[in-house]
Amino acid sequence: MQIQTTGNNPNPGVVERRFPDLGALVQAAAKDWCIAIEGTVDAGDPCCVALSGGRMAQPFFNALLETAHRRHTPLALTHYFWADERCVPPTDPESNYAAALQFLLVPAGVPPRQVHRIQGERPPPEAAQTASQELLQWAPRNAAGRPVLELVFLGMGEDGHVASLFPEDHTVATEAIYRPVTASKPPPERITLDYPVLAEARQVHVLISGESKRAALLASLQPDAATPLGRLLRLRAQTHILMEGVLPGKMGPRC
Repeated sequence: MQIQTTGNNPNPGVVERRFPDLGALVQAAAKDWCIAIEGTVDAGDPCCVALSGGRMAQPFFNALLETAHRRHTPLALTHYFWADERCVPPTDPESNYAAALQFLLVPAGVPPRQVHRIQGERPPPEAAQTASQELLQWAPRNAAGRPVLELVFLGMGEDGHVASLFPEDHTVATEAIYRPVTASKPPPERITLDYPVLAEARQVHVLISGESKRAALLASLQPDAATPLGRLLRLRAQTHILMEGVLPGKMGPRC
C-alpha cells in the first residue's frame, strides 16, 4: 500500500508517495516505468530513459524486470542512458553501467545497440562530449534543441545530491548535456547529466530509503532549498519522490 501526500508539502511540484518498505517502493516505481514505456512504444515514439547507480539501483532493477515480465513491457525496445557515471572502466565494481548490465540489461535481453553507456575510462571531457552527442542522436528534442528523456531514475544521497550533482557544485545555469564533475565522495572523477536536461525529462522518479536521508529530503522540499535535489525540484513542473522511512508522521500517514 501507499499514501500519496501533497497538501502540506511546501513544494507544489512534488508528488510524494510513501511506502511501508523498500519492496513496495520499488514495485510502485517499476509499475510507473512499465506503464510509461508501454505508452511511448505503442505510440511509435523513441523511448529513452536514464538510469542511476547507488544502493537503490539493484532493488529497482529487480522490480523492473519482474514487473516487465508480468506485463510484457518491451524493455528491449527502449534506449538506455545514464544519469551519471564514475570515471572507471566498464568492468569496475564502481561502474553504474556494470550494475545495470548485470541486473537489468542482460536479463531483459536489451540489444547492445540500445545501451548507451558513458565511457568512463576515457578522459572526462571526451567522455562527456561523446555521451552528449549520443543522447542528442537518439532522444527527441524540445523547441530549444535540448534532448528530452522519457524517464529518469534518481537516488538521493545523505547530502541531497542527485546523479553526480553535489552541494558544493553551484553550476546551474549551463547549456551542457553531460559534463565532468569532481565529486566530494570517491571515486571523485565523474560524468553527470546537467540540471537543464534533468529538468526537461518527462518523468523523474527519485527513490529514497532510510532514516539517514530525512534531513536532506526535508531541506530539499523547502522553496529556497540549496541542495542539488532542491535545485532540481525548482526547475521541474512535477517530480515524483517515492520514499520509505524518511519523513516524520506530520507529513502524512504510512500504511
